[in-house]
Amino acid sequence: MAALDLFGRRWSLRILWELRAGPLGFRPLQKRCDDMSSSVMRQRLTELLDAQVIHQLPDSRYELTPLGQEARHALNPLAHWAEHWAATIDPQGADRTDDQSASRVSHPDTVGEGTPERDSAD
Repeated sequence: MAALDLFGRRWSLRILWELRAGPLGFRPLQKRCDDMSSSVMRQRLTELLDAQVIHQLPDSRYELTPLGQEARHALNPLAHWAEHWAATIDPQGADRTDDQSASRVSHPDTVGEGTPERDSAD
């Protein structure tokens, strides 16, 4: 299944997740993705652009397309499950809401890279 191949690649879901709040440029997006290498970032952005789930604005920032927004909404149940999972394996960390504490709990190979949902409006 092509979608699983695309979204199963390391960092692809994280890029979509970080673009959920609006457009970001290359460097700010790279910072939000734990400073992933520039070459991997370019490769993933190219793949997501080709799949039409993101597009590049005239000012060079990236944003989700309508298809990308649909994918983001489809990820919400997984994000809720990840919050429950993180609270289960680290009960003392359940009340921490910052991204750093959530990334310490997650395993780097998990889908979505362990980033918690920031608001319930998604």
